[in-house]
Amino acid sequence: MSVETPRRIVLLRHAKAEWSQASDHERPLAERGRKDAPVAGRRLADSGIDFDLALCSSAARTRETWKLAVHEFSQRPRTVYEERLYEASLGELIALFNETPDEVRNLLVIGHNPGMHGAADALSGSAEGDTLARMTRDGFPTAAYAVVEFPGSWKSVEHGAGRLTEYWTPND
Repeated sequence: MSVETPRRIVLLRHAKAEWSQASDHERPLAERGRKDAPVAGRRLADSGIDFDLALCSSAARTRETWKLAVHEFSQRPRTVYEERLYEASLGELIALFNETPDEVRNLLVIGHNPGMHGAADALSGSAEGDTLARMTRDGFPTAAYAVVEFPGSWKSVEHGAGRLTEYWTPND
């Protein structure tokens, strides 16, 4: 695959989690989260994007979100559970994106806020229609996702390098 091939990052925030006595890292999904995760998975499956790789935070709520969402896919992408996604800063997220092998065309990232919203906002130098305005207005609720397209290699992912092509929330 050429580095000229357009690439996509899909940033999926985990579904709604319970507030429990467990450590933050081990918080499970709430009932609403267990309902929203498959809905997000179905929407992603219907998007026509064939994911080459999924990076999922090691936190319980992201793993559970992915487990429920991926059941909606016709084919499960290679999945890497990445501890660095938990509490990752924007700089750390961009560094992870830059490490992605160039044979990956479509990357799905299952993570947390403020990272998912921050990355979608920072990477989007432009946007289709009202997607950026909606994302700014609505924030980045649980089980929401954003699709950012960009040209070039993964090493070229940086602030403003992409175009926000889709923003979806479970309330859409």
